[in-house]
Amino acid sequence: MQNTTKKYQFEFVALMASLMSIVALAIDALLPAFPEIGIAIGNQNSTDLQSLVTMIFLGFGIGQLILGPLSDSFGRKPLMYAGFGIFIIASLVCIFSTSLEAMLIGRVFQGIGLAAPRTICISIIRDSHKGDYMARMMSFVTAFFILVPVIAPALGQFILSHFNWQTIFYTQIFFAIVVTIWFWKRQKETLHPEFKIPFNRHVYVKGFKELVRHKEAMAFTVVSGFITGAFMVYLSSSQHVFEDQYGLGDKFPYVFAGLATSIGLSTLLNGTLVVRIGMRRLAFIALCIFSLISTIYAILFWNKPNPELTVLLPFLVGIFFSLGFIFGNIRAIAMEPIGHIAGIGAAITGFMATLIAIPIATFIGSFMTDTALPLFLGFSICGSLSLATFILMKRHILYRRFNLKWH
Repeated sequence: MQNTTKKYQFEFVALMASLMSIVALAIDALLPAFPEIGIAIGNQNSTDLQSLVTMIFLGFGIGQLILGPLSDSFGRKPLMYAGFGIFIIASLVCIFSTSLEAMLIGRVFQGIGLAAPRTICISIIRDSHKGDYMARMMSFVTAFFILVPVIAPALGQFILSHFNWQTIFYTQIFFAIVVTIWFWKRQKETLHPEFKIPFNRHVYVKGFKELVRHKEAMAFTVVSGFITGAFMVYLSSSQHVFEDQYGLGDKFPYVFAGLATSIGLSTLLNGTLVVRIGMRRLAFIALCIFSLISTIYAILFWNKPNPELTVLLPFLVGIFFSLGFIFGNIRAIAMEPIGHIAGIGAAITGFMATLIAIPIATFIGSFMTDTALPLFLGFSICGSLSLATFILMKRHILYRRFNLKWH
């Protein structure tokens, strides 16, 4: 019986991680193909091609706002199928696109479809496990999920070397179909009928009104938007920086993988340290390091050409290592006051963070032409704004506690 339980738990973790990993595969596997896609659609402007990343995040923000609450009403499995159906159709739109505009539409709808596995997987884990067991399952799923950004660009480069850029999309469709069949065959519906919530427009209105009541949730949603926006600049411009500015060519996926590993290691380490140090203190320390490193780079290389790669990489490793402590903790802090509306709260805060992140990524990305300096300036400014928000919230909380004690 114990072996059967362990086997089921392993398969459950592997299935949830595989579902969520399609998201990373859709973003990261395409990065090496940007030059070839640019030729095919008649637009080789690197700043325009960065939109292929930012638009999928826009779709992701819209999708989680729609599909998350719908899954609370109609069940997890039907919405998962709907999401993958949208993703497959959108992938075909990308394959047959002959213009940037058409491909961007496809990428937005890919993001909408991918919101299903990313959002609903968390709901399934929450339905199936509670307390420490839920946290444990999330840790295992995250550990599997981290592997995909490490290997996805290398997979994309391999496909590109032997086939063409369209094959990357066909590969994504193949994985989506395989994982959907696995999900259909092996995963039971986890939302019991008695817990279904009738869907109507008032769900959003009530959820937003409740969210606004909690200043800490709003503040850290904004912080999440700042940090996500800065990181999106890296995702969308990494191919241009490493291949065009540094001339790495086929070595780009390996550099990308190494930097992704630094985020993965710190994410796993965060799971241990957060219990001892606390998520607020850990997030604050990581934000300080993130801002300091990026500011030092901006000062050292202001109005100068790119430094040697051996100089650039340690700066990026330090920044990305700190990001592993920032992402999860900031999200957890934002969600803590609104745990009683966790489903719609997660959807609204995720959508708001995306709306903040995309203009930031688009604006900073437009300056990513000759050097990597705009990337670090973006890190520095977004990190500093996040720190300022953090400090203001600390003062607000201390002031509120002082008043409560005084009265």
